[in-house]
Amino acid sequence: MNSMNQTLSRPARIILFCGACLFTLGLIAGLATGAFKNPRMALSAHLEGILNGMYMMLVALLWSRLSWSASAERIARWSLLWGAFVNFAACVLAAAWGTSRMTPIAGHGHSGSALHEWLVSALFVSVGVSMLVHAGIFTWALRPQAKLTA
Repeated sequence: MNSMNQTLSRPARIILFCGACLFTLGLIAGLATGAFKNPRMALSAHLEGILNGMYMMLVALLWSRLSWSASAERIARWSLLWGAFVNFAACVLAAAWGTSRMTPIAGHGHSGSALHEWLVSALFVSVGVSMLVHAGIFTWALRPQAKLTA
């Protein structure tokens, strides 16, 4: 077994792997920006994939060193996974459908059907809530007086 597997917990390895996958999806989205109805929104999807992928990999490297309850760890993990992947998916859908209600800058000059606008909006709202939950728990686990393991 390599040293990475010995030092990272199973949840951390899963997050690391998912982060690498999302990073790769972000790179692929960057190659395909011209194929979308709204290329500017496709660029946003590209950046979301790359940035959230890198963030997930960074979080994974710290994950096993944090001391938190099992429920806090589970909520932080699932809110991160949901928020990162759904953010990317919502950006890809917004780029493909040309929606703009929740992304007025990147979506300027575009509009999607009422159903597409509603669906993308609902996804982005769920991402906002999910990532705030994750960030709150993760930040709390990193507070200066928290015990970090070696």
